[in-house]
Amino acid sequence: MAYTGGEGELAVRIARDAVEAHVAPRPMRAFPVPPRFNEKAGAFVTLNTHPEGNLRGCIGYPSPFFPLVKALVRAAEGACEDPRFPPLLRDEVDRIVVEVSLLTNPELIEVEKPKDYAKAVTIGVDGLIAAKGPARGLLLPQVPVEWGWGPEEFLSEACMKAGLLPDSWLDESTRIYKFQSEVFAETEPRGAVVRRDLAAEHARH
Repeated sequence: MAYTGGEGELAVRIARDAVEAHVAPRPMRAFPVPPRFNEKAGAFVTLNTHPEGNLRGCIGYPSPFFPLVKALVRAAEGACEDPRFPPLLRDEVDRIVVEVSLLTNPELIEVEKPKDYAKAVTIGVDGLIAAKGPARGLLLPQVPVEWGWGPEEFLSEACMKAGLLPDSWLDESTRIYKFQSEVFAETEPRGAVVRRDLAAEHARH
């Protein structure tokens, strides 16, 4: 996938403007985008409080339903209205940092027996989707790094995100998918944008 630093910064700037336009409300600014931003891709937008670093909203699209630029705008608007939190207010936009995750397509993990899933998951690299029947739960690759989880705990948390029991990943009827993402984030509200190295962050824990 390999987005450049400039493309990652552009993705964050688009998401930031979508957030501010949504809560103002006002029209979005026009952003010239490279051709690949018009290709369908999965993306998530995460809002964190600054400087506390608490989650304030996270919404996105794991599969390539929309062109990337549209996915970023819709995810950013969705993060403002994340049902886990009150709607984002206009006076909050100066106290949040915007983070964008640009995703690869999810791939089904195939194992001989469910307990082998833990060996197929790499913390700091993989995100997970747990699926059983209509239930689906997704956790981005940065989540286990931030919480200090190992592979088994990560699998359990993905199942609980889907509304399943923590050990549902050991059930033959549960499907586990993994994906990777490139993560770009503001260092401060409207500040410089950096690429997060999740593997290095994990190694430091």
